[in-house]
Amino acid sequence: MIKIDLITGFLGAGKTTFIKKYASYLMKRGKKIGILENDFGAVNVDMLLLQDLEGDNCSLEMIAGGCDADCHKRRFKTKLIAMAMSGYDRVIIEPSGIYDVDEFFDALYEEPLDRFYEPGNVIALVDAGLEQDLSKEAKYLLASEAADAGCVLFSKCDEVSEEQIKNTLSYLNQALEQVHCKRRFTLDQILCKNWKDLNEDDYKRLLTCEYRIEDYEKMPMEQDKVFDSLYYLNFSMDPDQLKRAVQKMFQDPSCGKIFRVKGYIKNNGKWGLEQDTGNGEENAWLELNATCKEFSLKPVPKGQEVLIVIGEKLSKERAALYLGRRPSTELS
Repeated sequence: MIKIDLITGFLGAGKTTFIKKYASYLMKRGKKIGILENDFGAVNVDMLLLQDLEGDNCSLEMIAGGCDADCHKRRFKTKLIAMAMSGYDRVIIEPSGIYDVDEFFDALYEEPLDRFYEPGNVIALVDAGLEQDLSKEAKYLLASEAADAGCVLFSKCDEVSEEQIKNTLSYLNQALEQVHCKRRFTLDQILCKNWKDLNEDDYKRLLTCEYRIEDYEKMPMEQDKVFDSLYYLNFSMDPDQLKRAVQKMFQDPSCGKIFRVKGYIKNNGKWGLEQDTGNGEENAWLELNATCKEFSLKPVPKGQEVLIVIGEKLSKERAALYLGRRPSTELS
């Protein structure tokens, strides 16, 4: 049986960054792994962030959305059946940040997946400085991801105060109470440290954390009707202009509730480079990752001209005032 791990986390919690560390740890110990990017959206840009892991002991697979929920579930199941024939020791799944964890268990207990796989670890990532004004739907997803987790790992702990960490823990427990889940967390149950300082004992804890099956009140909702994603294909903009535009969008409530903006643009100049490395290919693209608290635009060797805005009740018209165009789904 192949162990299969689920790495959950609300938008911007750092799932892709963590998976790079987690997968690298496994590969150093001789494990052959497959990573499945299971994104409900129509475009998946996180795959590019993981490409340097690919090799003899690691393969990347992707399921992009752009279809209804039932179709997406069928694609997920079909992909896992194919991956079961590849000789992996472990499969790691990175779902969208708006993923219902029950779908994971439901799929694994169905034929024929129950003959190939067994649940390994469910690791839930939570931003230590999490916003505490989430909608009822977003708060539900936060609770559902933590409820069944074998381990909850806080991200960006080094960027916030102890008081903020305690407030985030309290908010997480409030979210669990909202869905009538009996589970509660104490600070000593949370793995909370700078990820650069994760040691052998920490990884052993993560690799043996397994999962829980907790009862909680399900919230009926259709993700594509509650959460919005705006896709801008063939997107280009001056880096400084893009930074100003994105920061203003987060500050403008008429744009809607924006959780995250991510994507890539071509680096036609030397933006973000403290010194000229002389290697244009290594810095050919700029990777954008932004939340209401942070903005990152850094040089990377590979990318694609795409920008994605994720949130609730997003206004295409208002966003167009800042980005200079409407989403690609609106264009003929």
